[in-house]
Amino acid sequence: MARRSGFLCFALAFVACSARAAVVEHTFNVGNFSVSQLCQPATAITAVNRRLPGPTIHVHEGDTVVVHVNNNSPYNITVHWHGLFQRGTQWADGPEMVTQCPIRPGHSYTYRYNATGQEGTLWWHAHSSMLRATVHGAIVIKPRNGEQGYPFPKPDKEEIIMLGEWWNRNVFDLARDAFLTGTPMDPADAYTINGKPGDMYNCSGGNHKRRTYKLKVQSNSTYLLRIINAGVNTPMFFKVAGHTFTVVAADASYTTPYKTNVIVVAPGQTVDALMVTDATPSRRYYMVASPYESAVPNPGFSRTLATAIVEYAGAPRTSARRRPVMARMPAFTDKSTAHRFLSNLTALVLPGRPTVPLAVDTSMFVTIGLGTAACRPEQTRCDRNQTVFAASMNNASFVLPTTMSLLEAHYRNVSGVYTRDFPDKPPLAFDYTKPPSDMDDITTKSTKVKTVAYNTTVEVVLQNTALVALESHPMHLHGNNFFVLAQGFGNYDNNTAVMRYNLVNPQERNTLAVPPGGWAVIRFVANNPGMWIMHCHFDAHLPIGLAMAFEVQNGPTALPLPPADFPQC
Repeated sequence: MARRSGFLCFALAFVACSARAAVVEHTFNVGNFSVSQLCQPATAITAVNRRLPGPTIHVHEGDTVVVHVNNNSPYNITVHWHGLFQRGTQWADGPEMVTQCPIRPGHSYTYRYNATGQEGTLWWHAHSSMLRATVHGAIVIKPRNGEQGYPFPKPDKEEIIMLGEWWNRNVFDLARDAFLTGTPMDPADAYTINGKPGDMYNCSGGNHKRRTYKLKVQSNSTYLLRIINAGVNTPMFFKVAGHTFTVVAADASYTTPYKTNVIVVAPGQTVDALMVTDATPSRRYYMVASPYESAVPNPGFSRTLATAIVEYAGAPRTSARRRPVMARMPAFTDKSTAHRFLSNLTALVLPGRPTVPLAVDTSMFVTIGLGTAACRPEQTRCDRNQTVFAASMNNASFVLPTTMSLLEAHYRNVSGVYTRDFPDKPPLAFDYTKPPSDMDDITTKSTKVKTVAYNTTVEVVLQNTALVALESHPMHLHGNNFFVLAQGFGNYDNNTAVMRYNLVNPQERNTLAVPPGGWAVIRFVANNPGMWIMHCHFDAHLPIGLAMAFEVQNGPTALPLPPADFPQC
């Protein structure tokens, strides 16, 4: 990693000010290497620079980031900079066939983007197939003036905690087989903390201690934990035995300080939390990530725990021989604990920061859920009825184009790649949480987008449906943050929900876990020209259609020219 900084200082009568601007440069060599976990033979995984997780990108607000990606793997690859707005650098967003064609094996591409107007924890990951299971890393954006710019007490130290999932199979093959058969994806074999499963799994304790992450801390210090759920399909509960947290940010947006002993983080989400190390220093403590399984009926998941160990510096050697103190985790299906955490966060309103828009230009009511669809020609192993597992938004099951990305088709005004008829409401209104038993769950495949004028304020009600299962879907919007005005269970009722809208300090997110069998209301300003996908951040659901896209037209700012080295299909 290279960092080129320039400093500009102006002397005023009684004030000294400094502005920091830098170009932060990385090279990502994407390739395969073998890893052995859980007593299994070595598995070939795809990763960046032979690391899991991959390298962390450290920047200050206002910096420019340049990442040279060399694809030495056998698979097509793209990299998405999750949560970065990409204002003026829309071509660098990264989702395959939305923003760009993939980087083919043996080819390279350089991503250039800025980190302007954002502070906090974000992350990067592959946006091709299911490769983000192992192709991912953190992005840390500090205030322009460093730690002294935090709107909370400066921590003594910061640590990145990346939660993940592990399969004993090659994940590319796993995703391909699920698509060809049209059946649900197999659950993970284990969960991980910073790439390591911990000592609750076979071959992870005893002589295999290097497969357990350890965090050594100083007593009576404050640690800022930057927690990222890089998992593929599983929301997580997170705790550290004997310790509590104060949440200060979520998805790189500052929050009103929120005290809790458990953190809930869905795939794609990040949480920044302060932890004071005030426990008995002669003991060790488990850091635990456990699955939150909201689906009813339950499709099956690994009922296991990922663990790391928190050790106090200077503790007697005898403490290493004692089993760490275990955290009491919520039940895997504890919906109330998850909802309490996810719905109680509020924004820390700061001068100069965006506030929720009060006037709405475009209102949408969008159902999200699972169903079935006709088998596509390339799905060669469908069932006898020639239907496959599918997902949809307003009964439109999204299909990515194959010949040109959505953004390039938008820029070049090429017809036939997508249509501008994504509906503002579902084709049929019904009891979404208890649909009739004889109701048809068939959806149709299409590539529909919603076109909005520049600077349009969009409000979207996201309504979960139970045609196949009730489930909390983590919905991620590219290119923008959104305000979460309200959320709840059951069918959305505008008359009662509006009374609950938080129009003062609603939490700001880029990824929202819609309550299972419930709804959420989001609002954002479409002031970033381009093509921005909104999709479920379960990798099991994006390929089967749980997505749509917003086409934002040019305004005072316009979509720039594509880079000269832009990948071609």
